[in-house]
This record gives sequence, structure tokens and C-alpha cells, in this order.
Amino acid sequence: MKRVIRKIIVIDEEKCNGCGLCAAACHEGAIGMVNGKARLLREDYCDGLGDCLPACPAGAISFEEREAAPYDAAAVAAAKAGAAHAHPAGGCPSAAARTLRPASALAGEARMESQLVNWPVQIQLLPLRAPYLQGADVLIAADCTAFAYANLHADFLRGRVTLIGCPKLDGVDYAEKLAQVFLQNEIRSVTVLRMEVPCCGGLAAAVQRALAASGRGIPLTVRIVGIDGTLR
Repeated sequence: MKRVIRKIIVIDEEKCNGCGLCAAACHEGAIGMVNGKARLLREDYCDGLGDCLPACPAGAISFEEREAAPYDAAAVAAAKAGAAHAHPAGGCPSAAARTLRPASALAGEARMESQLVNWPVQIQLLPLRAPYLQGADVLIAADCTAFAYANLHADFLRGRVTLIGCPKLDGVDYAEKLAQVFLQNEIRSVTVLRMEVPCCGGLAAAVQRALAASGRGIPLTVRIVGIDGTLR
């Protein structure tokens, strides 16, 4: 195969945290996960446009100009067709966007019903665009709220797309990614559900910065759950 000088991505495996977001963002399927690290699997699948760069929370991906196989659009199209029923995200199956049905549509027995309508729910695994985000009311909840607030599904998940995270444990600033999510999708409203503990304020602050950066006038509501389970 003839090689050419062109712009192509390079992945720093030392910085890579193995989240798989770059593989999910690569529409060509050039990136895959190998032994818990992102790797450029096919030079000829990389179009050099860099959709994977903003998806990486660790800053592990950059461009370099070097000799590489030319981009093969036909091979990419053929690979997509063959993988249509495998892993639609192009990488880690955990990051594949899915629309779910509430449990009541699946079983009729009397029980508390799940109101979760989307997957993934972790902010770091969320694709920048997903069908379920269009026209959605979005709940961004701190991880601990699910355990502290007993009626979470009925009071907050119902009718909303749910995202969860913990800025203290994840050690990342969600603002940049959420700004892109707000910018690239038609979102109707955002509700932040956080715990009363001070470190949880970072979640609400990140959402506020993201909304400001996106320039979208999306209505925002912030609710606080006490460690005793009361809603404030």
C-alpha cells in the first residue's frame, strides 16, 4: 500500500485512562481498546479530522504529521456495514448509546419500576450526541443521591434522561464535555441533583459553567439532598 505524508492521531498510552470515550467518538472505527488502553488500530481508517480529541478527558490524544497509509473511505464504509449489529459505539460496549424502556413495559407484576430511559449514565461515558438527548429534559445527579433519596426514580428519573457523576472521585472537570453536549443537542431543561456535602457543589458549578460556555439558554434547576434523605 502506498504511504503518504498526512495528519493523523497519536495516543499517549501513559496518559490514557482507558475510559473508551475516544473509541466511541471515532465514527470510522480506527480506535479500539487493547489491554485497557486506547490504540489506533487502523491508520487507513483515521480520517485525520479528530472527532476523538475533545472526547478524551485525559488529554491523551493529539495530532502528528507523518508517513501513514492513506484514508480508505471505502474500507471504512464496508467495516461499518459489517459491524452494524455488533458494537455500535465502535469501541467499548459499555459506551454504546441505548434507549431503554421503563420496567413497566417489560413486566406487569406489582413492584417499584425503573424509570431509567438511557444508557450509558456516567457523564464520562456519555457520547457527545445521542438520539435520546434530542428534546430531552436532562437530570444530572451526583452518584450518592441514588442511595440517599428513596424516591429518586419516581420524583426525578421519570421523564428525564439521566447522567451521573462525582467530580471528587472522578477527578475531572465535567464542564468542557457537558458544554459540547449542550451545544450539539437540543436539550429542553437541565436539573442538577446534588448532595448537601460541600464537595458535591462542584457538580452544580460544572453544569453552570458548561451552560454558560455553550451559549444555550437552557433552564437550570438545582436541588439538594440531605444525608438524611430529605429533599431541600
